[in-house]
Amino acid sequence: MAKLPCPCGLDAAYADCCGSLHQGRTAASTAEQLMRSRYSAFVVRDAAYLLRTWSATTRPRELDLEDDIEWTGLEILSTTGGSAFHTEGTVEFRAGYIADGAAGHQQEDSRFLRENGAWVYVRPVSFNT
Repeated sequence: MAKLPCPCGLDAAYADCCGSLHQGRTAASTAEQLMRSRYSAFVVRDAAYLLRTWSATTRPRELDLEDDIEWTGLEILSTTGGSAFHTEGTVEFRAGYIADGAAGHQQEDSRFLRENGAWVYVRPVSFNT
């Protein structure tokens, strides 16, 4: 059986990459790794993972993922901080999608913090579609 590639764009199988984080077998060691796993969670529509990795200070009560969006690729544009030795960081990314038959992209500079030792998404610093 062929292993599915990870949607995050790294050269790894989904099960060994973001799937491992989604299933709770591993935890993100950097803000970028968390960003990639959150993008993959949008691709596979894992709302529970997205909520689990959202800061308690900004997390919505529920998350409804849009079924009519097909995510087509992730590009990391820049990072600040966010390493295993930091407590905060930012990741700027561009995510491609197709909605209503038209291609588009979302570009965001996201803020991440450590809460109880784990990386979590806080909010966008800037956002463009």
